[in-house]
Amino acid sequence: MNIYDQLKLLDFAVVGIYLVGLIGIGAWISFRQKRPADENYFLAGNSLNWTSIGFNMWGTNVGPSMLIASASIGYTTGVVAGNFSWYAFIFIFLLAVVFAPRYLGAKVQTLPEFMGKRFGNSTQNILAWYTIVTILLSWLSLTLFAGGVLIQQILNLPMWASVIILLLIAGFFTMAGGLKTIAYTNVIQMVLLIIVSFALVWVGLNKIGGIGALTEKTPSHYWNLFLPSDDANYPWVAILLGYPIMGIWFWCTDQSMVQSVLGAKSIKQGQLGANFTAWLKIIDVPLFILPGIMCFILFPNLANPDEAYMTMVTELFPTGMKGLVMAVLIAALVSTIDSALNALSTVFTMDIFVKKFQPDASQKKIVKIGHLVTVSGAVISIFITMAIDSIKGLNLFDVFQSVLGFIAPPMSVVFLFGVLWKKTTTKAANSILIFGTLLSLTIGVLYLWIFPNDPTLGVKIWPHFLLLSFYIFVFLSLMIIVVSYLDKQSNPYKSTLNYTQAKLSPKVKFLWGALIMAMIGLYLFFNGH
Repeated sequence: MNIYDQLKLLDFAVVGIYLVGLIGIGAWISFRQKRPADENYFLAGNSLNWTSIGFNMWGTNVGPSMLIASASIGYTTGVVAGNFSWYAFIFIFLLAVVFAPRYLGAKVQTLPEFMGKRFGNSTQNILAWYTIVTILLSWLSLTLFAGGVLIQQILNLPMWASVIILLLIAGFFTMAGGLKTIAYTNVIQMVLLIIVSFALVWVGLNKIGGIGALTEKTPSHYWNLFLPSDDANYPWVAILLGYPIMGIWFWCTDQSMVQSVLGAKSIKQGQLGANFTAWLKIIDVPLFILPGIMCFILFPNLANPDEAYMTMVTELFPTGMKGLVMAVLIAALVSTIDSALNALSTVFTMDIFVKKFQPDASQKKIVKIGHLVTVSGAVISIFITMAIDSIKGLNLFDVFQSVLGFIAPPMSVVFLFGVLWKKTTTKAANSILIFGTLLSLTIGVLYLWIFPNDPTLGVKIWPHFLLLSFYIFVFLSLMIIVVSYLDKQSNPYKSTLNYTQAKLSPKVKFLWGALIMAMIGLYLFFNGH
């Protein structure tokens, strides 16, 4: 089934009109907007309430990349991938009750700054470089890869051409309206994404014959969140042990995810906002995974499961509506790419170039360096994206999760021990951030490219990537303990962290209790088949 052949001239016209209109609206608002005051601009002046925090965190997490990848895994395995949304509530809870009070109490803007107060400037500098690596890999290259897959399906182009087109569109957006173009229109895009996805589910259910027909026509194991320990795709042991490593890093220590909580009015609002995010994560399964399951019933012979979402769109939606869906997906992808390039430029320019090399650099010099870093990051990301595209034997969702699984262990170890174990030393933290990162990424490269498992030949030399992430985490945890005890200086840097541990309010306790009960109910229901 060729998606390109299903699209008409009207669909492409809608894409063009939508993108041009979006740039125009964003540019108009950008020109009218006054310069922000000298308040804490990046954290919205610590004025965010729980609704803003919840929507911002959820909106940062979801998007076209997840939508396309989740439909793909839904097509091949069912709701088991829902664990990556529903199991997250434990780690969002950890953010709310363990990490957020410490971050907000320390009054920091960034997480490297927090760890700098805990361990000193050396740790903060290393974390700045770590952030650059994670932005390049997780936010930029993976988004470009998912976008490249989408453009490939729409225009029938090779991956390298698709990626360059996306980067050119992102550059055009930035030049025409600046990043404010995206910032002011992103809410509209997220709302449209939700409406479109629910519309797709509704149309798909009607086509199948209702919920009863959906469950009858789907293999029973498609509705189980926990699959047997010998399952080739997602055994329950791998999910139970491996996802927490990724969950701690992503929800508790990643600047992009935690930034909304850092901008909270108060600790209570931050905790309520995190709770709201966890409730919103419940709709990920019907919104993103269910279209893939329905595609499996309606179009069971897809050559490439990564085409599941766009196949549903092109086969079930009328001409024009298909174009609107494509336009929303492309614009939202460009939003993430723009934001990633901007974050990359900001971290390198301010945390490395200005702080380490030219503290007295002029504004003109800073802007010039920022532009050079943006262009360099774009070029580097093309090569990383092409490397990701060469990974064999994994679908889009597995590629996403495996890459994240190899980024996560060092950061999870350093933050967990740095926050929860007072005896952790600077030398131990820095050793994990340097050696642990090199170890984790080296194993990831070996796993994904050098000696990959080949399911077509029945060759399996590695455990599941989630288990591998867990093993790396255990090894690095032992290492940070040993190095801390062997460090005779016993952490010469005296922590400057100073905060008061706030108690949970009755409202926070009630809402988190209700969520925990709801999640237990969902897990019991989806493991009774």
